[in-house]
Amino acid sequence: MDWSQSLRLVAPELLLSIAGLVLLLGSAWAKAERDARVITWLAVAVLAGCAALVAPALWDGAHGPDRLAFSGLYSADAFASFAKLLIYAAAGASLLVAPAFFDRVRAYRPEYPVLVLFAAMGMGIMVSATNLLTLYIGLELNSLAAYVLAAFLRTDDRSAEAGLKYFVLGSLASGILLFGISLTYGFTGTIGFTGIASALQGGLSTGAMFGLVFVLAGLAFKISAVPFHMWTPDVYEGAPTPVTTFFASAPKVAALGLTMIVALQAFGTQVAAWQPIVIFAALASIVVGALGAIGQTNLKRLLAYSSINNVGFLLIGLAAATPQGAAGMLVYLAIYVAMTIGGFVAVLMLKDADGNPVEELADIAGLSRHRKVLAACLAMVMFSLAGIPPLFGFWGKFVVFQAAVQAGLIPLAAIGIAASVIGAFYYLKVVKVMYFDEPANKAVGQSDWVHQALLALCALFISPAGYLLTKCLGALAASAAAVLFHA
Repeated sequence: MDWSQSLRLVAPELLLSIAGLVLLLGSAWAKAERDARVITWLAVAVLAGCAALVAPALWDGAHGPDRLAFSGLYSADAFASFAKLLIYAAAGASLLVAPAFFDRVRAYRPEYPVLVLFAAMGMGIMVSATNLLTLYIGLELNSLAAYVLAAFLRTDDRSAEAGLKYFVLGSLASGILLFGISLTYGFTGTIGFTGIASALQGGLSTGAMFGLVFVLAGLAFKISAVPFHMWTPDVYEGAPTPVTTFFASAPKVAALGLTMIVALQAFGTQVAAWQPIVIFAALASIVVGALGAIGQTNLKRLLAYSSINNVGFLLIGLAAATPQGAAGMLVYLAIYVAMTIGGFVAVLMLKDADGNPVEELADIAGLSRHRKVLAACLAMVMFSLAGIPPLFGFWGKFVVFQAAVQAGLIPLAAIGIAASVIGAFYYLKVVKVMYFDEPANKAVGQSDWVHQALLALCALFISPAGYLLTKCLGALAASAAAVLFHA
């Protein structure tokens, strides 16, 4: 094994771990909010540096044995690079919006950016995993940081409750996943994804089938797919809003990327075995996410059900089990991250005159009368999430439905399109409240320039101007998705 080559390939994770340890030491001497902000900006700079390290591999479409590190335990290929760029962007945005939120209760601490860096390192390992052991290590490294982040606002009972629920249910899901991993290893004799695929070419035994089901069940919890979605609304509502922004974007990318790797590489020779499971999870997530959101009065809970709904659309691309489906998923993921960050940044900007968060739907009634730009940006996010053209969210749905039709899954695509109409109802309900209801005059507080800049960037990306990126984004997604099928 060439250690220098391996260390070069894992440079992003090395940078994150070293920077995390250094900033952790620095946080021990941080005395004021100003010091915590400095550490936050340094953490954002580290994430930008990691993005610069992984970008060349995506641009070159890197894959093959020369991208494997530590005797094949880790792969720094184009697919991992695509996912990492989205992870680092989402993590950076979650860091930038955090100080202003926590300053209100003087609860911002320098440990927050450190935890996000360690979570990002875990997510990077997840999407670079080439065997079950690397998968589990990355997943747990991310989860341990996430449990603390959910309960970060110690003076808030809702945050403590969210952290406890996430920890208990996350531990259960990890146990289910580990049991599936042990069964898969027991009946295939290997933990490498390539080895598992080779072992299953001759057929899927009963024990290996149980292993596949348990592994997919554990991963379904991490992506909050039905029927393992029950934790999502409670955790999203109770966790501090910057943490919810992080949960809804970066870990979602990592978990979906990992699910793609496991399904298309480790179990790629047994598509017929897992395809019905994915189809059920996709349709159930679309329907449950849409119906569950209709009665919500809290904006964070509404966006939580929206997240479940969007996972269903993403899984349609996976159900296709083709390079076009995988590429469609990656395109949708990129657009979804922008829509999600834009939506939660808009929620963070909703404050009353005293600077307290405004989260109830009724409280933003008539928002367009006194916060015209904010209302317009939030309306764009809602229309884009609903998949209404000419906004960019339509293109994300279009590419996954197109992949499903090309793969012969016409009934799945038809049902998905019909069910998406249900989701449009509650998205349009938010727009209706902002533009046509009598003003509640509650969300009158002003926001800082960081929130305004992030929301403007997200709004520009999901606007019709985003279609200018379709050719470039599609080419990069296709190059990244092709890696999963080279084996």
